[in-house]
Amino acid sequence: MTPPRQFVIEADGGSRGNPGPAGYGAVVIDPVTGETLAEAAEYIGVATNNVAEYKGLIAGLRAVKALVPDASADGGPQVHVRMDSKLVVEQMSGRWKIKHPDMKPLAAEAARVLPASAVTYEWIPRERNKHADRLANEAMDAGKRGRQWEPSSSTAALDTPKSSVAAALPPVSGPPGDAAAGAARARAALNRPAAGTPQVGWGAAPDLGEPATFVLLRHGETALTPQKRFSGSGGTDPELSAAGRRQAECAAEAFAARGTVQEIVSSPLRRCRETAGAVAARLGLEVRIEDGLRETDFGAWEGLTFGEVGERHRADLDAWLASAKAAPTGGGESFAEVARRVAAARDRLITRYAGRTVLVVTHVTPIKTLVRLALGAPPESLFRMELSAASVSTVAYYADGNASVRLLNDTSHLR
Repeated sequence: MTPPRQFVIEADGGSRGNPGPAGYGAVVIDPVTGETLAEAAEYIGVATNNVAEYKGLIAGLRAVKALVPDASADGGPQVHVRMDSKLVVEQMSGRWKIKHPDMKPLAAEAARVLPASAVTYEWIPRERNKHADRLANEAMDAGKRGRQWEPSSSTAALDTPKSSVAAALPPVSGPPGDAAAGAARARAALNRPAAGTPQVGWGAAPDLGEPATFVLLRHGETALTPQKRFSGSGGTDPELSAAGRRQAECAAEAFAARGTVQEIVSSPLRRCRETAGAVAARLGLEVRIEDGLRETDFGAWEGLTFGEVGERHRADLDAWLASAKAAPTGGGESFAEVARRVAAARDRLITRYAGRTVLVVTHVTPIKTLVRLALGAPPESLFRMELSAASVSTVAYYADGNASVRLLNDTSHLR
């Protein structure tokens, strides 16, 4: 009897904003040679990371089915799926319940492509999923240009030597009963409601546990704040003014009354450390410093008003207003650069403080960026938000990767 043909699928998906412009990538690999047998990628519009990851999985499974049209017959292929999405791997393996309304139909669709006994799943670190990750990013780049991904334009395979892929692949074979049982558990999880939750309409909402909640506090005023001068991380690092210290105390009193803050994290700049310190003294908490929360470096614009920058650097200012990739004069940071480091800091804090309420004391640009990313809004939205000194905004981050903006620019504690 001819042994079943074996395949490895590596799949990934991404969203620039979560939700935001999203795409997926999938590659089918020969586990013996490491040779790429098929690639798939697609820009899917606005979606979450998890939706894009599931769509990448489905595309990979369909690619195998296209290679072996009789996949449903006895002796069909054995497929080992490798992904860096813990959520997708655990749900499709049947170890985690599938309760999110967006995930259920996608998981069900994935389970229908190939026989349950044919597919096993493995989580791998992101650095070992580079081929699929690059395909997903190529798809998102194409979408940004108003196009769809084309195989002829892809360089993802060239960036991942097949010898290294083959060396990293585990044997695909294994007890068929394990795969069948795992798939059966996944199908059961699709239909299993949470305890005490009726499976009706919005009543079937997922139980995602307690989110990591960021209470975003802008620092109190400095001498530069009322004058509306650029004050970033490349300037004089001013201290709080007398008005700013009063604002910090008002915020501290409000948080002490609410009693919800469990952790405090601050930008390394002085005005934030002083604001955070006032709250920490009232709550009896330690302040941890996160460098990724520092304000934009405004380069040669530091200390100037908007009007003064317009007079001295009009071309650079116009470019900055038109594109998130444009940096201030004199080696400052673009908003795109700030967004990357703020997103990285966000991800570190979400992991560290899962299920907890964290007071994040930072600046205008980092707060606006966190809100923008949570909403999946374009970079130009940064210019359409008002953030007063010592104002409070709140974003909650859930286990499925979704975010919820709950509050913006609240200053009621200062009245």
